[in-house]
Amino acid sequence: MNPPCGRCKKPVYPTEKLNCLDKFWHKGCFSCEVCKMALSMSNYKGFEKRPYCTMHYPKSSFTIVTDTPENKRLKQQTLLNSQALYKEDFEKNKGKGFSVVTDTPEMQRVKKTQDQISNIKYHEEFEKSKVRSDAPPPENRREDEQQSDPTPRLNQPAVQPRPVAPPAGGPRYQALYSYSAAEPDEVSLQEGDLILNVETIDAGWVFGFNQRTGQKGMLPANYIRPV
Repeated sequence: MNPPCGRCKKPVYPTEKLNCLDKFWHKGCFSCEVCKMALSMSNYKGFEKRPYCTMHYPKSSFTIVTDTPENKRLKQQTLLNSQALYKEDFEKNKGKGFSVVTDTPEMQRVKKTQDQISNIKYHEEFEKSKVRSDAPPPENRREDEQQSDPTPRLNQPAVQPRPVAPPAGGPRYQALYSYSAAEPDEVSLQEGDLILNVETIDAGWVFGFNQRTGQKGMLPANYIRPV
């Protein structure tokens, strides 16, 4: 008995039979489901046991996973494991008052820069305290002045001390470009500014004193050159 055609349901004789997609087809019936273009065994695309051409082949889409009891059990187990790990980490860090920060190269550079700035400020405070400790008490200074100059002095207006510029004996640098400070611990530059007391912090930054503005801080190393 001849099997029926997959499209027209009429018997398919051996001389015109095509066996494809678990069905038998007449050669003329083996065509695209959409545009009815005749297909062959070399250019068809099957979808749900129906032939399609390349142009009209249905696009596959994502399917929703059935929420079976097994999937529910796995989801619940995963949630319990996550809560157990969170509780374990919380107990470990309890009372420490800080969180672990990854020690990246950028964090190392920032830490090194902060340490160097702290050392510079410490030395400045130490020198200031040393100068204050070497000076005589105020009452002794008044007695020494009276002994050295016995003539009475007229009341004169107090003279404000002028700021003392840092020593210029070290290397001197000149700004090649203008730069606007982006952080509070940085120094702004204008082209031609004279920079003193330059100390290298890392490969890209230095610490120096801008003679024009009287500011001290960090500045980019490639913006200055020695003079």
